[in-house]
Amino acid sequence: MSLSLLSRYAFFAGCVIFTLASLPFLQHDWLWPFALVTGLLSLLGLFDLLQSRHAVRRNYPILGNIRYLVEGIRPEIRQYLLESDSDALPFSRAQRSLVYSRAKNESADKPFGTLIDVYQTGFEFIGHSMRPAPLSDPSGFRVTVGGPQCTQPYSASVFNISAMSFGSLSANAIRALNQGAKLGNFAHDTGEGSISPYHREHGGDLTWELGSGYFGCRTSDGRFDPERFAVQARNPQVRMIEIKMSQGAKPGHGGILPKHKVTREIAETRGILMGEDCVSPSRHSAFSTPIELMQFVQQLRELSGGKPVGFKFCLGHPWEFMGIAKAMLETGILPDFIVVDGKEGGTGAAPVEFTDHIGVPLREGLLFVHNTLVGLNLRDKIKLGASGKIVSAFDIASVLAIGADWANAARGFMFAIGCIQSQSCHTNKCPTGVATQDTLRQRALVVPDKAQRVYNFHRNTLKALAEMLAAAGLEHPSQLQPKHLVRRMSATEIKLFSQLHVFLKPGELLTGEVNGQFYSRMWQLARADSFEPQEIVAA
Repeated sequence: MSLSLLSRYAFFAGCVIFTLASLPFLQHDWLWPFALVTGLLSLLGLFDLLQSRHAVRRNYPILGNIRYLVEGIRPEIRQYLLESDSDALPFSRAQRSLVYSRAKNESADKPFGTLIDVYQTGFEFIGHSMRPAPLSDPSGFRVTVGGPQCTQPYSASVFNISAMSFGSLSANAIRALNQGAKLGNFAHDTGEGSISPYHREHGGDLTWELGSGYFGCRTSDGRFDPERFAVQARNPQVRMIEIKMSQGAKPGHGGILPKHKVTREIAETRGILMGEDCVSPSRHSAFSTPIELMQFVQQLRELSGGKPVGFKFCLGHPWEFMGIAKAMLETGILPDFIVVDGKEGGTGAAPVEFTDHIGVPLREGLLFVHNTLVGLNLRDKIKLGASGKIVSAFDIASVLAIGADWANAARGFMFAIGCIQSQSCHTNKCPTGVATQDTLRQRALVVPDKAQRVYNFHRNTLKALAEMLAAAGLEHPSQLQPKHLVRRMSATEIKLFSQLHVFLKPGELLTGEVNGQFYSRMWQLARADSFEPQEIVAA
C-alpha cells in the first residue's frame, strides 16, 4: 500500500516540499524560477485532488494530466508520425498528398512503382486499350442538366463542389471555393445553409440546396415560403435547385449548427434567431408522400423560372426510391437530376452509429437508382450525380462507369483550401480557418491563394481523368461503362463490373419481366402515395 501511495503522490509531494523549502532562499536569482514552477504545479495538484470530474487526476495529481494532454494531441501524433500512406482515417496520407500536390500545381507523379498490393482482394483498376485514343480537352467534360420540363438547362462540369454550408465553413472558405469555381467554370453547391453574401461575392455558378429547414426561404415558423424562394432562385448565379432529402453522414437524422457557431451573418442568411442551435428537422414539411415530392419539384421549377430542379439523398429503404419513381410515372413530373450521396460521405459531425451503420454506400445506391431509371425508360431524361469520398480521377471514373453523369466532392475541395483533417470541424477551433466562425482563425485562410488552389485541383484532376480515358481508348467520360472497371475478387480471379452486378434493360420494370428477384420485390413494395411499403398478400 505504501509503495502504491508513493507512486501516486510522490511527484505532487515533491513539488510541495520543494516549494515550501525554497521560500526562505528566494533571494537567490537562480532559485526563484524553479520555485515558481513547482509552486504552480503544487496548485495544480491541489486542484486535481479537490475536483470531482476526473478520477485519474484525483488519484494521480499533476501526473494524471499527462493522460489528457496526450489524448488531446493523439490525432496529430498519429497522422504525422504513425500512420502509413495507405491508412484511411478517413482519408489516407496518399489521398491527401494527391490533393495538396494538384492544388499547388505540383507534380503528383510517383517514382518506383505502386505502393498498392495489386493482388489484394478488392483492388480495382481500369482496363487500358491496345490503341489509346487521342488526348481530349478536359474543358469539354461537361453534361447538360435539364430534362424535357426544364426551360433553363445548365451545362455542368463532370466534377463539382459538393454541399457545404456557410456556417459549417467559414466566410473565407466559401469565398475561396466560389472564386475557384468561377475560375474553373464549375458548380458550387451551397449546402442547406442557404446563399450567403460570400457565395455571391465572386459570381461562381451555384447549386442552391434546399434542406428541411428551408433556410433562406422560410416563414417565421420554419415552413417553406414560395415568395422568398422565387426571389433567390431567379438570381442568374443560381443555376440548379437541389432538394436535400438526406445526406450520407447521417441520413434520417437532420442536422444542427451549434449556437456558438451561429453568428449574426449566419442568422441573417438562414433566417433564424441568434442564441439558439440551428436545427434542420429530420424530414420535410412541404411534402409527405412521393407524389407530393414530385409536385414540390414542379412548384420549385415554376418558381425558379424553369431552372433544373432535382433532389439529393442517401439510399435507405429501396422501396422508397421506387415509390418516388412510381410517382414520376403517375404524375408525369420528372426531376431534372438526382444526386446519390453515399454513407462514406460527410463533412459535418454525426453520431458514430449513423456514420458507421446507417445508409447505403455510394456505389450500391448509385447502381440501384441507375437501374431503376433504366428499367422505367427514364434514365435518358434524368441526370445522375454522385458524391461520397471522391478525390481522384479514378474515383470520378469509377462512379461514372456504373451510372453517374457527374461527380461531386466536398472533403477533396476542403483539402485544396488547406484542411489538414484535424477532425475538429464541430468545435469552432479549426486550425486552418476552413471550418470555423472564429474571425481570427479564418484570417489564416488567404482567399486569392486558396481560390487558385481550388481551380488547380479541379483542372489537374480532370487532366488526369482525360489521360485515363485516353489510355482506355475513350474520348469523353460519358463513354465509360461497367466493362471498363475491374475488381480483384481473390488471389486468382478478377471480374469486370459488368460481370459483378445486375444491370436492368430499358423498360424492364414496366414489362414485369425483371432480371433479378430483388428489383421485382422492391417494385412490388413501392407506393406512389406513401413512403410506407405496400402490403403484399402471399399467394
